[in-house]
Amino acid sequence: MPERKKKKQKIWYSLIAPSMFGKKKIAETPADDPEKVLGRTVEVSLQELTGDFAKAHIKLIFKVVEVKGLEAHTVFIGHTTTTDYVKRMARRHKSKIDGVFDVTTKDGKRIRVKPSAYTSKRIQTSQKKAIRAVMKQVIETIAQNNTLEDFVKFMLDGEIGKQTYKLSKPIYPVKRVEVHKSELLEVPKVEVKKEEEEEEVEEIEEEKEEEEGEEKEEKEEEKEKEKTEEKSSE
Repeated sequence: MPERKKKKQKIWYSLIAPSMFGKKKIAETPADDPEKVLGRTVEVSLQELTGDFAKAHIKLIFKVVEVKGLEAHTVFIGHTTTTDYVKRMARRHKSKIDGVFDVTTKDGKRIRVKPSAYTSKRIQTSQKKAIRAVMKQVIETIAQNNTLEDFVKFMLDGEIGKQTYKLSKPIYPVKRVEVHKSELLEVPKVEVKKEEEEEEVEEIEEEKEEEEGEEKEEKEEEKEKEKTEEKSSE
């Protein structure tokens, strides 16, 4: 029979948020090879990263692009808002103006943004068209004047909504503007740094072998002790 391959032990990798979110540990994921961690995505609410309960409906999406030792570093690749939040916004308002805009930031990153503006009364098609044009203008201007990191901060902090609200007033006063979804159109290349990781894995395996050896020795000592006690009782 062919010799069975020794199954590699899975170890836990810490998923680290990008610098724009303070490089916080956001989750853990198991794998028997660092290359298998690359490309994995994780979803986390903005509330978990900021502690702001008002941001609980915003779900950030991160992707692992680099593994260094037992840390898997991620990049922001987009966000969504929860379905119940979108439905709640629609119920509260009479008209909804949607948009889908692909923009390029100051540092050359392409991102797709999907905002929605809400009004308290039904408005005309021409007014919807004008408000949509305002949203596009605001998003393009903010993107052109800021790096991706700053653009994402403005988007999540509601700056796009504030500016759209202000510029839309002459057309029709909007009650709310939300960017419900964003998607980075070009994700950075992935990279694995194996040397550091292999050293740490070897240390973990050595520690495990030592522990197993110690347990085996303890069991053997107990058996010998039991045998000695049995002989003395005889």
